[in-house]
Amino acid sequence: MREITGSLFQSLDGVIQAPGGPEEDQTGFAHGGWTFPYFDASLAAPMGKLLGGAYELLLGRRTYEIFAAYWPHNADQPIGATFNAIRKHVVTASDGALGWNNSFRLAGDPVAAISRLKESDGPDLLIQGSSMLYPALLPAGLIDRMVLITFPVMLGRGKRWYADDPSAARTWTLVEQTHSPKGVHVAMLARDGAVRTGSFATKPPSADERALRQRQAAGRW
Repeated sequence: MREITGSLFQSLDGVIQAPGGPEEDQTGFAHGGWTFPYFDASLAAPMGKLLGGAYELLLGRRTYEIFAAYWPHNADQPIGATFNAIRKHVVTASDGALGWNNSFRLAGDPVAAISRLKESDGPDLLIQGSSMLYPALLPAGLIDRMVLITFPVMLGRGKRWYADDPSAARTWTLVEQTHSPKGVHVAMLARDGAVRTGSFATKPPSADERALRQRQAAGRW
């Protein structure tokens, strides 16, 4: 069985839209290219580890179209050579042609299609961008690892990747992390188990606390 890693450039407020440049997304997003000022040589090792090795790409349609318009024309870059050579699995409801070589359509229900792909033989799968995949895959427990590359910037609005679904609740275990001098935090996390809770209270609640809880429960807070 393959493992799936989700990889995201994210702002402090969880925006992942158009990190690479202003020209990447022409839908009116005001801050395209917001990661550029923070890249330096210190990120070469963690990025090389993420994008090196054997894997196939798992992409949503919009990220696929962005990549397919760029990487075939930039094959002289190391990442471009890799992306052009490996298989690309594209989750799409469109019947439009997938013109980038080694591209394969995953049609129908995304969870069912990706579950079948995950159970098949082959290299592990890497998600790049593709914000629309996470609300489906996280609740289904199909993502094994997350690599969150967090930049010290808040963007206010834009596409986010979180799954607003109670069944997505779970814990993750830190596998490794690194920091850059400019404040970029790279963390690899492995899927763990159920959310564990507790309380710091050391004595019974006061009358004020009990009254507050009653107002909260009644929706009058």
